[in-house]
Amino acid sequence: MFQAPAKPTRARGLFGMAELIYHSVVRDIRRSHRNAMIGLLLNMMQAFVFVLAFFVLFELLGMRQSALRGDFLLYIMSGIFLYLTHIKTVGAVLMSEGPASPMMQHAPMNTIIAICAAALSSLYIQLLSMAVILFVYHIAVTPITIDAPVGAMGMVLLAWFSGLAVGVIFLAIKPWAPDFVGLASTIYSRANMIASGKMFVANTLPAHMIAVFDWNPLFHIIDQTRGFVFLHYNPHFTSISYPIYLSLVLLLIGLMGEFYTRRNASASWNATR
Repeated sequence: MFQAPAKPTRARGLFGMAELIYHSVVRDIRRSHRNAMIGLLLNMMQAFVFVLAFFVLFELLGMRQSALRGDFLLYIMSGIFLYLTHIKTVGAVLMSEGPASPMMQHAPMNTIIAICAAALSSLYIQLLSMAVILFVYHIAVTPITIDAPVGAMGMVLLAWFSGLAVGVIFLAIKPWAPDFVGLASTIYSRANMIASGKMFVANTLPAHMIAVFDWNPLFHIIDQTRGFVFLHYNPHFTSISYPIYLSLVLLLIGLMGEFYTRRNASASWNATR
């Protein structure tokens, strides 16, 4: 009755948003599976199956000699981990709560918090899975050495950030053309199985083949990652600046589209679209 209203400040608003994002991240992580540990194990198993499948493929096709000097499985994992981080982030952001979701009826909640929560939960799961798999491989199989771990970790975060930017683009279009976005996101993830460059080394490609993959930011990120992971590899045809600038542009366009969609969406969206 006699309680004085607290004066809102920027710091209090920032901490309030951070707390809301934290609880949303926890909710997103548990939404994938009721048991968080089983959800993590399933994600680790998916990454392990990817690595094993590509290892067998390289052996059968005799492509092992075209890999880099160094640990062959680490070469495979450097591509698989970044590919999964990027694609999983795109899918998580795409499936985040939209403007017409019942969760948006709660006053502090908004689509920006939902996007941040989906992206951060995906990053958390991928980093934890990556750390566990590398630790087990280092202890049980053979010790591994990463030439520049800080740079390699930066590329992981860049793969996540570029996935966030692409996911926001799909999310902004989704209410207007859900069938198209579903098909486009599937094609994007399948195309990146090859276009990401995780199966080959950019320095060994001819010029006309590099032009085919040069548009893809994930191609640049994976190639630069191998430059940080392996001592004897120096990327010549890729750059770090291109995926950074492209991701910033895509994120800006996606947020503008999401803001426009949020203002025009309603609870009866599905009935009119």
